[in-house]
Amino acid sequence: MAEMTFRQTLHDTLRDEMLRDKDVFLLGEEIGIFEGSYKITAGLLKEFGSKRVLDTPIAENGFVGMAVGAAMLGLRPVVEIMTINFILLAIDEIVNHAAKIHYMFGGQTAVPMVIRTPGGGGQQLSATHSQNLEVWFAHVPGLKVVAPSTPEDARGLLRTSIRDNNPVLFLENLALYNTKGNVPEGDYTVPFGKARIAKEGHDLTVISYSRMASIALEVATRMEQESGLSIEVIDLRSLRPLDTETIVKSVQKTNRAVIFEEDWRTYGVGAEIAATLQEEAFDYLDAPIKRVASIEVPLPYSKPLELAALTGAKQLIEAINELAPRRKRR
Repeated sequence: MAEMTFRQTLHDTLRDEMLRDKDVFLLGEEIGIFEGSYKITAGLLKEFGSKRVLDTPIAENGFVGMAVGAAMLGLRPVVEIMTINFILLAIDEIVNHAAKIHYMFGGQTAVPMVIRTPGGGGQQLSATHSQNLEVWFAHVPGLKVVAPSTPEDARGLLRTSIRDNNPVLFLENLALYNTKGNVPEGDYTVPFGKARIAKEGHDLTVISYSRMASIALEVATRMEQESGLSIEVIDLRSLRPLDTETIVKSVQKTNRAVIFEEDWRTYGVGAEIAATLQEEAFDYLDAPIKRVASIEVPLPYSKPLELAALTGAKQLIEAINELAPRRKRR
């Protein structure tokens, strides 16, 4: 394994897949000459040329629609949308076309395309550039939605996404780009619908994904060292399909659950998980399920207000202490 940043892992995986399969091509705003707003595509235009690395106009509905057509004809487009906030301009192409074409036409054509897009708050990008809209797309049959939290899973899930014959929304949290981790070499892949047990534990389960999964692991490790509380951390990785089996088995073991997400709480991913646990693990619960999420306001630009609105380690620690077995509460 080699230590790499999340950013470099995405770049190298895209390059590997373009070398492996000539049908893989990239398109998006400023990904070629400018090398991408986050430099994920740095150097790829020079190496592969303008037929495989396409700079597009600022017209998300247009170039996402073009990618849908290209996928239907056998190519494998990887679309970069500069931020998930701009994906709203292409929601018709994604929800009513990419997700449904295979079903509406009796399986006569597949739509093998990937949409990569970063999201999340904490960068002082204000209300319209700091959102987590993944639940909108995880709600839609026909789409696959993944959200890795580590460079290792970024490599494995991006490879799987590009090779899959269905449309995949690949979510990247902005705050993860410079994080580092060990990345497997070779043809490493991660399957859809399989959560990762980031840390074993027996007193309580924390269920999370994307950047919050990384924070959850840090909190769980620190609390175990300080108080002896044994916390199991589940990193979902895949939001659709969702690995309900791993979630339920964990809670059956620990008997307590905290769901931790950066998104707004109402109607969120956490709400779906809580409902699943209520249906499938109710008899094993020794305490109510707790959900930790961001305050439901348009995210402020002001840094102190932004920090006050976003959830984080402090809120997770408070929830864990409220829910933990009494003998181990601090």
